[in-house]
Amino acid sequence: MPFLEINGARLHYRWDGPEDRPALVLSNSLGTNLSMWDQQVRDFSRHFRLLRYDMRGHGESGLPAAACTIDELGGDVIALLDALELQRVSFCGLSLGGAIGQWIGIHHPERVGKLVLANTAAKFGTPEDWTARIEQVRRAGIESLLPGALDRWFTADYQAAEPEVVARIRAMLLSTPREGYIACCEALREIDQRALLAKIAAPTLVISGAGDVATPAAQGEFLARAIPGARFLWLPAAHLSNIEAAPQFTSAVLEFLLC
Repeated sequence: MPFLEINGARLHYRWDGPEDRPALVLSNSLGTNLSMWDQQVRDFSRHFRLLRYDMRGHGESGLPAAACTIDELGGDVIALLDALELQRVSFCGLSLGGAIGQWIGIHHPERVGKLVLANTAAKFGTPEDWTARIEQVRRAGIESLLPGALDRWFTADYQAAEPEVVARIRAMLLSTPREGYIACCEALREIDQRALLAKIAAPTLVISGAGDVATPAAQGEFLARAIPGARFLWLPAAHLSNIEAAPQFTSAVLEFLLC
């Protein structure tokens, strides 16, 4: 279980796949850890050396000392690439991970070859919404977010059809340290990258879920219009489309990255 001290935080990361393949970084969403990508590992690692990591305050990574910013979360990835001597990678991020991917494409275009932005946005809700969620978690804990979080992450049909998968993701959310979750909420509250999207030069695939109420397809369409040459795809899923529509997600991402 490898760790690196990155920008004052103990960051947990994991490699999968042959060492001689090009690197693909996977970046997860708020309230999850690197295992949210388990359904992609087998197929992705046939073509790539996968680098997964837990962002600050999530999974096995250390808690942040204070509120996070998108600059810090993106800077963690750049520092991780530097430490692992990776000059240029493909990057696939979902939700907050997709915001991190936007930041890297904007501020460090030389580090990313191709970019996949899934179920994400350039701006997430309103500051008032995030403040209310932060106060709720401080007052009543992450468990108070249930069942609303699962209803945003998965459609009702999927929850009924795949209760074991949903239970695993539920446990993942509940295992997230409260302060780590709050710190990343504080980052999400401040993110607004709308005016900078035209700076992204990497070939980009934007994925949205048809049933995603957390980052609706209209926000994905906005990204695809604002990023030069970006492609847009919607999948029959809610927010965690890489899980709910895993075969379609995996196939679409591989087709894009390998073409």
